[in-house]
Amino acid sequence: MKTTLRLFATVAFIALLSFPAAAGDAKTDPKGKKPSKLEACKLGSTYNVHRLGKIYLAGQPSVDDFAIAKKDGIKTVINLRTPGEMRFDEKGVLKGLGLEYHYLPFAAPDTLKDEIFEKSLEVLGDKKKQPVLLHCASANRVGAIWLVHRVLTDKVPFDKAFKEAKEVGLRFPPYEAKAKAYIVKAQAKAKAAKPKKK
Repeated sequence: MKTTLRLFATVAFIALLSFPAAAGDAKTDPKGKKPSKLEACKLGSTYNVHRLGKIYLAGQPSVDDFAIAKKDGIKTVINLRTPGEMRFDEKGVLKGLGLEYHYLPFAAPDTLKDEIFEKSLEVLGDKKKQPVLLHCASANRVGAIWLVHRVLTDKVPFDKAFKEAKEVGLRFPPYEAKAKAYIVKAQAKAKAAKPKKK
């Protein structure tokens, strides 16, 4: 009997020690406030899906995949693809599912305007619109938007954000250059707007 009690106490003690580590792993930072790790995940047959907290990043979902997204709790979709790339009426599909839709198309680097970065930052940063799904065709363009969001909204160091952007799908240097230029411009603007210390 004593041996059994001793064994039970040992197991309980080990479980108690391991609990804090389990509670603060992959999805939250040490303070338990924000998700800190980008993770690959599934969304039906959608290509290249990643998730960080309540933001999903992906290639093009199918009509069926959007239905799965709805069941998974996604409220908002941001589409970065141009009209000529689309094979179905995504806006109509999402309206039928009761999901909010934001259309911010770009393809050639010169079509990636500041307004696209600004609107995507606004939507991604709005907690009321989350969970949100940001997609293009393969997640290459998504990576450029993600880079800017992570640096400017989440205050992640550029090198870490760039590594994540590459993991997500960023592979086109001109998109990287546009994202970096926007970050530099936005940071300079924010610095200039700060009241000077007397």
